[in-house]
Amino acid sequence: MYVTAILLAAGKGRRFKSQISKPLVKLGECEIINYSLKVLNRNPLVKDIILVVNSANKKAMLVLVKKYGYKKISSLVSGGVRRQDSVFNALKEVSASSDLVMIHDSARPFVKAEEISLLIARAKQSGAAILGVPAKATIKEAALLVRKAGSRFIIKRTLDRKKLWEIQTPQVFERNLIIKAYQKFGKIDVTDDAALIEKLGKRVELVLGTYANIKITSPEDLIIAKSLLKLRGK
Repeated sequence: MYVTAILLAAGKGRRFKSQISKPLVKLGECEIINYSLKVLNRNPLVKDIILVVNSANKKAMLVLVKKYGYKKISSLVSGGVRRQDSVFNALKEVSASSDLVMIHDSARPFVKAEEISLLIARAKQSGAAILGVPAKATIKEAALLVRKAGSRFIIKRTLDRKKLWEIQTPQVFERNLIIKAYQKFGKIDVTDDAALIEKLGKRVELVLGTYANIKITSPEDLIIAKSLLKLRGK
């Protein structure tokens, strides 16, 4: 089994409001991206890692890779305007020998090794497997009421929480399947890779993750991440 991991670290992180590229911000004793790199680098099924960077952080990423000796990184790829453009750029570098492609956001530092192994096993069977957790909050669909002088909204309907899941990364797909999905639907705006697989009419298996696998998007998320790190004892 040959698995290629794509690790996304090209986002501008505008909501994070930091002068330092978000993946390079310190979380505990090391950079945020290091947590994902460590767990991917140690997994025996992950044969290589494609790191997606931007022009502002590429040099620092090269220094980090050399410093920590991540031998599995096969290439650094420049990201695109959208997240999915970054993924598509990386897919072009995936080896033809690869069976599965794993896509992960570097801003999710707390994915577990066992979750990665389980996703790979499920994707090997079904062709597509993603992490998620049941929604905790009540989710309502809203409609725009007034646009002038500040937007105002009204509730259109309340969605059935029992059927709703919060989706995470990593997401793992058969190489040919994810490439086909991007070639056919990559110009459509989506918020995760599985949405393109769904547009192909293919089934995506949902694997139960943990609520600790948060995405660090805002400064408040970093505070939560630091608390989770203390609970892990690291």
